Amino acid sequence: MAAVPHTRRVVAATVVAMVAFASNSILCRLALAEASIDPASFTGIRVASGAVMLALIVAASKRGGRAAAPPSRAGWISAFFLFLYAIAFSWSYVTLSAGTGALILFGCVQATMWLTAWWSGVRPRWVEWLGLTLALAGLVYLVRPGIAAPSPAGAALMAGAGVSWGVYSLRGRGSPDPLSDTARNFLCAVPFAAFACVLAVTRAHAERDGVVYAIVSGALSSGVGYVIWYTALRGLSATRAATVQLSVPVIAALGGVIFLGETFSLRLALAAVMILGGIALALATHRR
Repeated sequence: MAAVPHTRRVVAATVVAMVAFASNSILCRLALAEASIDPASFTGIRVASGAVMLALIVAASKRGGRAAAPPSRAGWISAFFLFLYAIAFSWSYVTLSAGTGALILFGCVQATMWLTAWWSGVRPRWVEWLGLTLALAGLVYLVRPGIAAPSPAGAALMAGAGVSWGVYSLRGRGSPDPLSDTARNFLCAVPFAAFACVLAVTRAHAERDGVVYAIVSGALSSGVGYVIWYTALRGLSATRAATVQLSVPVIAALGGVIFLGETFSLRLALAAVMILGGIALALATHRR
């Protein structure tokens, strides 16, 4: 377990994980753009499918029959932020394109983590502040009113999803067993997702395609995707791990063009350069 994987294995695992993460945006947009399922049902099926897949993987990886620790109060809090991310993610894709949603999501995730670090006493260098300012300016440019601007409600929901995912990620730092903890968090998020489905029961509908998209998103893109990502992380530094994730919005945008017939607008292209360039600038100078 302590051995560093071969470079080719790390590269392959990283590429597959990034494609899996981008696939979540594409699958969710496919399901909701075609109205083949409602957002609450998509979230419930995605979370439940992810919980089942991760539980199976954890069970297969355990040796000696060691039982998992019961969920603590902290675990339930992390699960709640995981649920907030998932439900806001689903509702936002009712109106957002795949690439725009992924760009807002990852921009807000990074901003949340940077601002949290600053609040806790870590003072970034001036180049990092320049990168953050450039990224936030790109985000403002993307969502400002205009012909090509995304839906304000959808953008706000995706921003909330990004903040929730950032908080969830920060709470998971230093986990001695990230795979088991993630599986437990998904399992604890199931009741929250189920409650959301109950509240939205009057709007509930689920066709076969929507259910399939949700299952694939939860079991494969999320469940298996996280396992592959943990494999890649064993051979990546923290800075490189954060940097490679900048490829996800680009992959999602390209997937939206190919599979959804979406337009890669000039506004999205310029915002992508500003947001991803600013994040890359900050990460390139980041010191632990």
